[in-house]
Amino acid sequence: MNAWKTVFTSAALSLMLAAGAVAPALAQDEAAANAPAEPIDFGDDASEWAHDGECDDPRFTGPAAAAELLEADRLHDATDCRTAFEQGRLTLIAPGDASEATGDTGSVARIIFGDDSGEWAHDGECDDPDFVGAGMTAKPSPESRLHDASDCRAAFEQGTIALASAGGPALVDFDYGSDTSVYAYDGECDDPRFEGPGTDKKLLADDMLADANDCQSLEARGEVSIRTLYRPDYAAGAPYDSTGIIFGDDSSSYALDGECDDPRFEGPGAAPTLLDSDSEHDATDCRTAYEAGLVMLR
Repeated sequence: MNAWKTVFTSAALSLMLAAGAVAPALAQDEAAANAPAEPIDFGDDASEWAHDGECDDPRFTGPAAAAELLEADRLHDATDCRTAFEQGRLTLIAPGDASEATGDTGSVARIIFGDDSGEWAHDGECDDPDFVGAGMTAKPSPESRLHDASDCRAAFEQGTIALASAGGPALVDFDYGSDTSVYAYDGECDDPRFEGPGTDKKLLADDMLADANDCQSLEARGEVSIRTLYRPDYAAGAPYDSTGIIFGDDSSSYALDGECDDPRFEGPGAAPTLLDSDSEHDATDCRTAYEAGLVMLR
């Protein structure tokens, strides 16, 4: 009995040693398989949004990527992107990927495809007129906008369609705000970010982000639309030449606060409340924001 016990113990020990030798090798093989073919150049931390916990480099996609990605931040958010990549919360967009080819610097998850309530849903073709490409139906119809989600999402992921150059689908990160305006629920859109026959004749800065229900309902019916003078992809073309624009001086009481307070400009770099008295009196802030593509002349 002792002899069998000795043989069994020796065999078990040999198997354990062999497994111990194989496990690290398998782990090394798996790591090697998942490693990029070439080392990734994460760049530097020169981005305005560096060290904010999100990756702002448009070469990456995933849950750790910022909602709005700008070409100006390419290779300039190294620490955030490296950390998220090593945690497995980002992937590098391959050259030629649909997101790169279409100029859409985010992932497919950032696009609102809508629902499948359209007449031509689930027919294998995208009928939404916000897209173009070989995966589209021959005659996209306005009625199918945001109503052929499955077909369009599948085609987009396959790279057979791309966002149209203008008027593309809304982005997930659009904020309709709340209903805190005194004019909320009156059947008119009072948010000055919208335009169209459903908007109130007099739009006040105080009602920005404060009439969500009216504006969203009217937009769904096609009676208002988000003002398109400033488009989210505009900043990707920065820097812009400000030569010829008279910015004035910095005599505004809000000058040098990092926001453009001149009411002649609009965009995400503009202050939420703009006063006529600040026209041509916030030169440094407005010039900086203009050249960065964060505001445009109205």
